[in-house]
Formats: sequence, structure tokens, C-alpha cells
Amino acid sequence: MKRLLLIGGSGQLGTEIRRSWSGWEIAAPSHRELDLENAGAIEAALERYRPDALVNCAAFHNVDRCEEEPERAFAVNAIAVERVAKLCRDRDVTFVTISTDYVFDGTLRRPLNEDDAPHPLSAYGVSKLAGELLVQRLQSRALIVRTCGVYGVDPSASKGYTFVDRVISQARERQTIRIVDDVFASPTFAGHLASALCGLLEAGASGLYHVANRGPVSWYDFAREALAQAGIDYAIEPISVAQWKTAALRPAFSALESLKLAGLGIDMPGWKEGIAAYLGLKAAGGEVSA
Repeated sequence: MKRLLLIGGSGQLGTEIRRSWSGWEIAAPSHRELDLENAGAIEAALERYRPDALVNCAAFHNVDRCEEEPERAFAVNAIAVERVAKLCRDRDVTFVTISTDYVFDGTLRRPLNEDDAPHPLSAYGVSKLAGELLVQRLQSRALIVRTCGVYGVDPSASKGYTFVDRVISQARERQTIRIVDDVFASPTFAGHLASALCGLLEAGASGLYHVANRGPVSWYDFAREALAQAGIDYAIEPISVAQWKTAALRPAFSALESLKLAGLGIDMPGWKEGIAAYLGLKAAGGEVSA
């Protein structure tokens, strides 16, 4: 059985990795025990667990706060990531890190593949792209995976809820729901992302991959489908991105095309299947052992 060291194992993606990677022996220390920025703790964990692979699910991903704290964004999303990648390279451990659709500006108005040139609009996007480039220059067998709009049964620590849960909760409470209808993405269920990551590792893949549920879809239509699948008949008010005031600029069209996955025989389900899988897991309890 292969061994995995997981950073950020209590988050949305980390939870799904712990739930579904049955063929791996997984060590997922808490943030207090294993902080991405603590090189000494990472070194000690690598010596203790002697993993075949290290998956980094941790990041500073509050997009608007990154605008206020760009130094912090670069410290976590770029410098710390490079440091861990070096430690893995020197120990012949496969390093996997998660990046984002926010490395693009969205001006192409079509799903973006691995060959499209990045052009981030925000401090968050710039910091994540910097992390990608720093890892790539090491010329190791690292795996960089860009994804988009990840949601899972364990809500984001920074928000405390998922987009789907928030929409369903507001509808049940008969609150006014306003969602942008001119921003397009490929929202991705964490369980599908976790499964594809496992497939990439088992295939010995390295380099840059896009892994997202097939889209594109506007956030407005995504929310409407989530309510429909939850059996809730409730109106959502469409608004333009100009009416949605945020500190950071976001790409208006950042759906990802998982072009390279097809060559490995790995298929990502569509965004509607992502919602169905998520709601099914929630209905079943969505529990995973610690």
C-alpha cells in the first residue's frame, strides 16, 4: 500500500481524499501539527511518515483578503509551496499542489485548457501562478492541478458554508437570493476532483493538469440546478457582475477544459453530475473518520 502525506486534510478536498483513497495509507496531521509554512514540521513529517506522495490542499484562498494582504498570499501560495516542493524533490516524493482558474483573466470566453496563457487579475491569482512557476522551475516530478469552484461536504474554513448549501438554506428560509448570471465557471465537486487526483498519481502523471467538472455554467444557472435537484421551487434573481461589489477582480469566464486527462483515460463528470453526487453524499451523512 502506498503512503500519502496530506496537508490540509480537514478541508473540502482533503476530506474527500481521506474518504475515497482506499488504496493508500493516509497521514493527515492537523494544521496545528503540520503548517504549510513550517519547513521544520514538513521535514519532520516527511521523515516520520516516509510518504510516496505529498498532496498539498492548503492555501490562502480568501480572494478579497489577498488584495489586502498580498505579502501573506505570496508567502503561503508561492514561497511555502516552492519550499515543500523542494523538500519532496530531494526525497524523491511526488509532490501535488492545487491551483486555480483564477490564474486566467477570462477574456477568451471559452473553456480554458493547459496550453492557454495565464493572465491573473487579482493578488490571489498572481500568487497562485507564482506558486505554479516556482514548482515548475524545479523540474521535478511534481503535479500541479488547476481546478475551479471546489465544493464539498466539509465547508470552507474561511466561509463556513458551501455555495450550494447557502443557496438551499436561503431558499428554505424564503430569503431573497441574488446570483450573477454573467460569470461562467466549471464548479467542481470535491469528490470527483479527489478521484481524478488519485488516478493521476496512479498513472505516474507529472506537470500541469486541469481537473474540473465539465462546464461551462453561469453561477445563476448552477444555483437554479442545485435547487431543482434538491426539490425546491424558489425564484432566484439574476444580477450582473457589475452589481456584485468585491475587493478583487475575478475572471468573467474561467471554466476549465480538462484536456490532458483524456489521454490518461480519466473522465470528469459534468457539473450537473457534481451537484447530484454532492447532494447524495450530504443525504447519506457525509461522514469520514478522522
